[in-house]
Amino acid sequence: MRTLLSFLLSLTVLTTLSAQVKKYTLEECVLIALEKNISIQQSELDLEGAEIDKADAYGNFFPRINAQSQHIWNNGLSQNITNGLIENLTTQFSSFGGNVGVTLFSGKQNTNQLARANLNIIARQYQLEDMKDDISLFVANSYLQVMFNKELEQVQRYQLELAKQELERTQLRIEAGVQTQVEIYEIEANLAAQEQALVQAENASRLSRISLAQLLLITDYETFDIADVDYVVPLSQILLEQPKNIYEKALTFRNDIKVGATNIEIAKKDIDLAKGSLMPTLSAFYNYNTRISYSDRFLETGNLIETPIGVVKENGALVVSQFPERTVADPLPFVDQFRQNDGHSYGLSLNIPIFNGLSVKNNIKRRKLNLKRSENQFEQSKLDLENTINQAYNNAQGAYKFLEASEKTLKARREAYLMAEKQFEAGVTNSYDFIQTKQRYEIAASDNVRAKYDYIFKLKVLEFYFGLEISI
Repeated sequence: MRTLLSFLLSLTVLTTLSAQVKKYTLEECVLIALEKNISIQQSELDLEGAEIDKADAYGNFFPRINAQSQHIWNNGLSQNITNGLIENLTTQFSSFGGNVGVTLFSGKQNTNQLARANLNIIARQYQLEDMKDDISLFVANSYLQVMFNKELEQVQRYQLELAKQELERTQLRIEAGVQTQVEIYEIEANLAAQEQALVQAENASRLSRISLAQLLLITDYETFDIADVDYVVPLSQILLEQPKNIYEKALTFRNDIKVGATNIEIAKKDIDLAKGSLMPTLSAFYNYNTRISYSDRFLETGNLIETPIGVVKENGALVVSQFPERTVADPLPFVDQFRQNDGHSYGLSLNIPIFNGLSVKNNIKRRKLNLKRSENQFEQSKLDLENTINQAYNNAQGAYKFLEASEKTLKARREAYLMAEKQFEAGVTNSYDFIQTKQRYEIAASDNVRAKYDYIFKLKVLEFYFGLEISI
């Protein structure tokens, strides 16, 4: 029995633990987004492509080595060496060759191409980090939106409980004869409105959680939730900084600024590459080739054959000539022919561009225009950054002032509600006036929650441009 109870207790504990829902912190959400985000994955592929381009640039310094071979069947009229007749014959032969070439000088194009590839890798890295920064900020905004909706849902639940309590107290006072039945209608209408507001808040909270889960590519929407944090308004010294100081610091670490500066250097290297086409190119080469025949061949036996070639006119004596005797033999072995028939060639090749239809000069002009575009884009990105920081600074200041005002309003509305509640219970004021005061208190509470999270996000944006890590 003791063993059975222990087993059941362990099973219950395991079931309870497995049923617990994983609640994600902001840091966990950011890490998931950085790992799964498709745009970041695309940017990582661009970085890998830049690494391949660098390998290509290195390859330009290496020699070019190629080998070739062919086997040919020749079918047609040819002399048969065994009988001397012209016949339709099929002959075969093979050829093999190889060559090595290396560029000795090409107007520093190889060096410039390698330098450009290195710059492109740096630009892709900055671009990847900039995208990670943007995704992190976007995740933080979505996370704060979930926190806002959850807290607003709690506010609505609290207001609903107050409405239920007011209904119960009103019913008791009506039964005691302190208030009339008419008073309860406004209370019931207010309770129905609170129930409707709670449903809307629950839907908004659920939709924001689904939106964050989709951003993180999490498909289990129903169980997804964020960690419960009793978050208070942060105290930050960032608002004591001047926007100019924030901007100057942002210029030193912002990856989008670094991308713009690197693009200018890439554009300059493109001009150097285009100018290199105006300079001579010097290359060295070495070629090797050999040939293999599969036809029969004549082979001298070492004997001489005397053959008459004429007659002496005076005495009729024969005139003879000696020819070496030959016999038909099989082709030489493959290895012997490969070695005997080979040949070598080597040398230098100089190519001097003289006139190419203005294509090179026009290409240089296009590269210079591209450099100006890159410089203009860089200046525009700095202007955009400065405007964004000024706007973020003004937004954060405005949000902070609005938060202070909402807290004062909430405090005043709460006091007014408590006073109206006492007057309503004493029968001094009617239910309509009491409900109006309560609704103004509810609106003030909702506005305070909204102002709180609006200030938090705008503060985090400003800290983000100041180089501080996004955290809650």
